[in-house]
Amino acid sequence: MSDGPGLALSAAYHEQVVAPLLERSMPGVPYAAARLGSGSDVLGFDDAQSRDHDWGLRLTLLVEDGAASEVDALLERELPASWRDRPVRFATTWDPVVRQRAEVAAAADFAASRTGILPQRLAGPEPADLTDWLQLTGQAALEVTAGPVFHDGTGVITRIRERLAGYPEDVRRYAIGADWTRIGQELPDVGRAGLRGDDDGSAVIAARHVRTLLHLAHLLHRRWAPYGKWLARSAAALPGGGALRSTALEALRAPDWRTRQQALTAAIELLAAVQGRVRLPTLDPATEPFFDRPHIGLRGLPELLAETITDPAVRALRPGIGTAEQISDHVSVLVDAELRRRLVGG
Repeated sequence: MSDGPGLALSAAYHEQVVAPLLERSMPGVPYAAARLGSGSDVLGFDDAQSRDHDWGLRLTLLVEDGAASEVDALLERELPASWRDRPVRFATTWDPVVRQRAEVAAAADFAASRTGILPQRLAGPEPADLTDWLQLTGQAALEVTAGPVFHDGTGVITRIRERLAGYPEDVRRYAIGADWTRIGQELPDVGRAGLRGDDDGSAVIAARHVRTLLHLAHLLHRRWAPYGKWLARSAAALPGGGALRSTALEALRAPDWRTRQQALTAAIELLAAVQGRVRLPTLDPATEPFFDRPHIGLRGLPELLAETITDPAVRALRPGIGTAEQISDHVSVLVDAELRRRLVGG
């Protein structure tokens, strides 16, 4: 992810406007400044089109000991109307009030609002539990971990970002197995639908597999997967992502089911090889003929991974179901931590 125009603007806004104001009016107050939360610029993917809404001077200020309201009031009162021809105060799609958009909060409260994990489990001694991890989406984690921290005078957000760097290893293996399970369940249907003359149906199934493979690539590389708009672009930036992108595009653009099946098989074998390179058990080849039909099935990758999980709580989970974002891609569910918890049984 790159330090794009939006991130550079936020960094300069902090350095040249917000930091001097805090030093003059609240000298010595410890705080962290970052560009976190929502917005394509947090991922470094912003462009002219993405700036047509919720765009302006945005920043994340994290202060502790109940000072958030005082800092917010200071900024609202003292910040200029604009800077570098950009508005300081503006409405957003989630808040119609015209106000300054440097979001001020305690670090743990900010991270909890994004992740759905209790503040004391993010910044205190209490660890996140299994349900916390299962309900967490990649996009929610990225809203805390992806954007740059320009200044950290308290150290709290740095500790939180370290805790949210990735799944615990056994949860990660469980999630990888769930993606492989999803692929295996319908992989033969790409050919089965095509052979029955339903090439459109074959293409729809293949597109589902492509999305799962892109998500799987992030898990294998210990990266959080963003929401659908940026999933392919983020996957292409992973190590070896160019080859994955090429095979995924072949599957999506294939003129017939045989070509489509061949491209999906190549993508699966590519990621199975990655799995071995990141020191997880794998199979070579990962695919096999589906009985005596001209279709392809997946070999026992989910079972192979399940055998390596040692955490009793993770081993007790129903195999192949996965995390909230693997169970549902409904946006209204994925942006609601309470619904995500209910989805994973929390």
